[in-house]
This record gives sequence, C-alpha cells and structure tokens, in this order.
Amino acid sequence: MIDFHNHLLAGVDDGASTLEQSRDAVRDMHQHGVRTVVVTPHLLGSLTERPEALAETLDFIDQAFDGFSRMVAEELPDVRIHRGVELMLDSPAVDLTDPRLRLAGTNFVLVEFPGMTVPPHSVQALYQLRVRGWWPIVAHPERYHNLDDLDLLEEWRSVGALLQCNAGSFVGRFGSKAEASAWELLARGWVDYLSSDYHARGRLPIEPCRAAFADAGGRDQFEQLTAANPGRMLEGEEPLPVPPLARRRSLWQRLRRGRA
Repeated sequence: MIDFHNHLLAGVDDGASTLEQSRDAVRDMHQHGVRTVVVTPHLLGSLTERPEALAETLDFIDQAFDGFSRMVAEELPDVRIHRGVELMLDSPAVDLTDPRLRLAGTNFVLVEFPGMTVPPHSVQALYQLRVRGWWPIVAHPERYHNLDDLDLLEEWRSVGALLQCNAGSFVGRFGSKAEASAWELLARGWVDYLSSDYHARGRLPIEPCRAAFADAGGRDQFEQLTAANPGRMLEGEEPLPVPPLARRRSLWQRLRRGRA
C-alpha cells in the first residue's frame, strides 16, 4: 500500500507532536501493509507569494523530514519515504515550482480549500493549476460542509482535477454525511485515490476501511485506490478509472427499506 496523505512529521502541524508519535504511527501503518509513505504537512498556498516566509517554513519542514527519514531507515528499512504538502488553496496564484510542494517531486499536488468549505470559484482555481502544468488531487472532497450537490465534483474532474477520499470517511469517522458522500462518489466511479489522512493519534482507519470495502465486494477497488493508482502517481502517470462500487445494504437496512 501507498499512503500519500498523512500528518506524520513531528511538530510541524496538527499531526504528530513528537518523533515518538511519528514512530508509533508509521509502525502502525507498516503493520497494516503500508510500504510507501508520502508525508504531507499542511502548508498555506499564499506562502508561495512570500519567498522568504516560504523558505523559512520549508527549512523547518526539511529538518522534521530529515529526522523522520533517518528514524524510518533505521527501524523500518522496507518502507520508502517521500514528501509533499497538503496545500491550502487560499490564494489564486500559488507557485509550485519548488518540488518540495509537490507529491514526491512529481507534477501532482495535494490540495484542499480553506475552512472545509468549497469556495465560489473552485472549478476555476483547479483549472488554473492544470493550465500551469500541475495536476491537482483534491483531498477529502467528501468532507466539505457546504457540498450538498456532488455534481460539482464532476466539474472539477472535467477540468482535470483528481479526487482522494479519506479511509476514515467510509467507516463514519467524520460523520454520517461524509460517509454517505464517500460511498456515493465511489458508486459514481469518481474516486481516484484512498489515503489515511492520519494525524498520528487515535485508531488508524486503514483496516476498518479495508473490511468495509471487502463487505461491499470491493477488494479490487481498494487495491486500485491504495496501491495501483498511487503507484502510477509516483511515476508521474494519471490514475486508471476505478470501477463504480455501491455499498451493500445490511439485511436490516433492506428489510426497513422494504417496509417503507
């Protein structure tokens, strides 16, 4: 498995606060089959318009990444480590020329919108990234508070954006609305990647999510979302389409639906 959305670097954002937490988190990932990790600390896109501030922030992340990389090399030598960021699109003119801002130095960049709210001109923002040669992967689209009409995401996809859902969303970790949206996106065949968004605390959502996919008859989709397509991303290649997968209803749900 390849996980390219997480917050494992110690002391750089709201994820791991110590190297010991980072160690425990990556060990947990390893036990659940993750063999490649791309760490993605939060970073404001507007920082890219302030070269000195960006350099200072990236230097700070560099130090955390170096310590994390040494620890993983010593304790889990079969785990490959790369870096990127989860870029907040709080500016219409982000500069992504520094490869440290992109996933493993590829043309793919993990992005999110401010305040877990989709802004009015989201399609244009994503389109502009594609025009400049970058490939935006929108993190956790199922979690946006004001996204009541999922059809907007079809517009994102039409301008070249890709979608990464959180493993925890499929098992209710972010509430019933996010859970329903995640499964609906999967049923429409619109999910390109699946990652943990793990903040190095609480229960890692990979295994419950894997079980939920298996229960829905989606072992192949889980493999494609967590291994094949992320692997293609690391090679600079676009993802393959993931076959739509509808969640199976439990017997109790089917009986209730039949009585309605």
